[in-house]
Amino acid sequence: MRPPIALTIAGSDPSGGAGIQADLKTFTALGTYGCAVLTSLTAQNTQGVDAVFTPPASFVREQLTTLLNDVYVDATKIGMIPNAEVAEVIADVIEERRSDFGKIVLDPVMVATSGDMLMEEDAMEILRDRLLPLADVLTPNIPEAALLLGEDPATDEEEMKEQGLKLINRGPKSVLVKGGHLRGSALVDVFVQLGNVVDVLTGEMINTRNTHGTGCTLSSAIAAQYARVAGGADATDIGVVASAREFLQSAILHAKEWELSKMPESGHGPTNHLITVQGV
Repeated sequence: MRPPIALTIAGSDPSGGAGIQADLKTFTALGTYGCAVLTSLTAQNTQGVDAVFTPPASFVREQLTTLLNDVYVDATKIGMIPNAEVAEVIADVIEERRSDFGKIVLDPVMVATSGDMLMEEDAMEILRDRLLPLADVLTPNIPEAALLLGEDPATDEEEMKEQGLKLINRGPKSVLVKGGHLRGSALVDVFVQLGNVVDVLTGEMINTRNTHGTGCTLSSAIAAQYARVAGGADATDIGVVASAREFLQSAILHAKEWELSKMPESGHGPTNHLITVQGV
């Protein structure tokens, strides 16, 4: 007997709102045992990113192979990939032992909530050419979708659909284009699956500055739900995504008034990953 197991391959955020810290809290909140492989260490807080340290790509490979030689993984979330060398290693190991990773959720983390760049230009090419075709779910926000396609950012739901359809032609089995950057009172996300199946998912836009790490939280929630499905839970792809969105919406809502920062008026605070523990 074992619990559902999810792996995050991502960077570290010492403030706890994003990166592997957010991923592991999300995994736990959703009843999934979490493992983590570090791709980078950042010096960041709710105000922004001050520095990034990237371990050698060979050490990222060693973390992956050591883990996978021993521990089962039902689903994997891939987040921050700082450079081309690390991107190549991740792609190599997945191609060598694809079945060991379970479902793969690829969150193309390129820009932090603060606006700081988190991915070098040369890594983007590897992401497009090698990692997109390995993903079961790709989860770009509007700016990330535009960067992946080399186009202007979508300005409405129809353009989000068009870009989602273009991205699925790059190889992933499904694409969730997140519409949090659109103006308006309604939140609109577009989920595109193979066969040009398009679902529009809506919700309420919550007015808060506490949105640091929302992309990390959503992608890790999707991975956690897939790990639970591998463990016997019953769900469709759209059901997994919808459930993960509900978790994120609740996490944002229940951190709406949080003030963790000494400078809350200028930064972006985290979401509340404790909602299932708190019973809310």
